[in-house]
Amino acid sequence: MRFLLSILCAIVTSGAIASNIRDSISVENQNGNQLILHKVEPKETYYSIGRLYQVSPKVIMELNKNVPLQIGLIIKVPTQRPFSQPVNQVKNDIQNSGEVSDILEYKVGPREYLYTIAKRFNTTVEDIKQLNNLKSNNLAVGQILKIHQNKTNANSVEQAPNVVQVPVNNSVETNPVAEEAERPKIPTGRLGVSERTERGVALWIDDENLDSTKMLALHRTAPVGTVIKVTNPMTDRTTFAKVVGKFTENASTKDVIIVLTKATADLLGALDKRFQVTIDYGMPNE
Repeated sequence: MRFLLSILCAIVTSGAIASNIRDSISVENQNGNQLILHKVEPKETYYSIGRLYQVSPKVIMELNKNVPLQIGLIIKVPTQRPFSQPVNQVKNDIQNSGEVSDILEYKVGPREYLYTIAKRFNTTVEDIKQLNNLKSNNLAVGQILKIHQNKTNANSVEQAPNVVQVPVNNSVETNPVAEEAERPKIPTGRLGVSERTERGVALWIDDENLDSTKMLALHRTAPVGTVIKVTNPMTDRTTFAKVVGKFTENASTKDVIIVLTKATADLLGALDKRFQVTIDYGMPNE
């Protein structure tokens, strides 16, 4: 009977240890022992976490400086169990055997979009949206994004603006020169024409005076006949539209830099009637 009870206790204990590991987010090496990273769940206390991992609550409190527990907080739980490879890893921390991702924090600057940020850090728009629980592609200036960054692209992280490496909270100021260098430049003409670049909101309309099937545009200052290069930074698509007239200021064109036909907007991958664009065109020198 004692022998059977011993076997039963061993099974229960091993099951509890396995459950504890599964409940953790990750496991680190602390002097050869496991250091468990635990995400605080509702109604959990230092005592319940101690019982979960069979560790003295006092030891956990001392290691975490008795920080008040909040839902979602990550705390460290020291154990005396030998360290082994972590069972649970944060999603996408291991992309493959040669590339390991770190999560960094990035502060969104003016006129920045998910596509350009994803391209800068060698990731995807969907990965950023999933990691930050974003429901749309809209960003706000100053918004903090969590981003998976491949270590093989570490040099680009050091040069990128607005980066805060986790867990160090050091922000780097925006570098507009580097941002401008990423965008390809069109050559300046030699016959008294200089290049103009504008960034802002475009509006596409369906008007009987404009053939919606052609690549046409209205602009405030560009002469009729000017061919304007239009880029949608959200989709990284570029096309050209011919200026056929000017547009006047009204409620629908407020803060708009260019008006386009629907065919032009479709080629740019626009999802809304108003969307961000960058335009390049030539203007005669005065």
